Amino acid sequence: MLLPILTLIAWTLIMWVWMYATRLPAMNKAGIAPQAAATPGSLSILPQSVRQIADNYNHLHEQPTLFYALALTAHVGNLAEGVSIWLAWGYVGLRVLHSLVQATVNLVVLRFAVFALASLVLIALCATTFVRALGS
Repeated sequence: MLLPILTLIAWTLIMWVWMYATRLPAMNKAGIAPQAAATPGSLSILPQSVRQIADNYNHLHEQPTLFYALALTAHVGNLAEGVSIWLAWGYVGLRVLHSLVQATVNLVVLRFAVFALASLVLIALCATTFVRALGS
């Protein structure tokens, strides 16, 4: 169960690099001083293509925190088995796909569909882990 966790953490760090690789040049081009970014909303003048990458980086710190807690619980409690490991990988794959959709084409309907499917996979992972915990 640790590999899906480590993979999603690595993906989050890749998105962090992508965010700064696009944000810093855009800030420079727009003439935004680094200190000016301390004010909420100051980066709203950056191009949407730059902001959507940062938005996704932020999203990777929201629902995935539930995944981390759940997957670590399954690992530490020796509750991870075939189905739950497949579900964990499915969740990670869908979160990577969600990132790619949001950071590139940003089609909201597609992005929502991927997010909803990832959420259902997370619910299934929670249910299977819960049932295994009850039986242990």
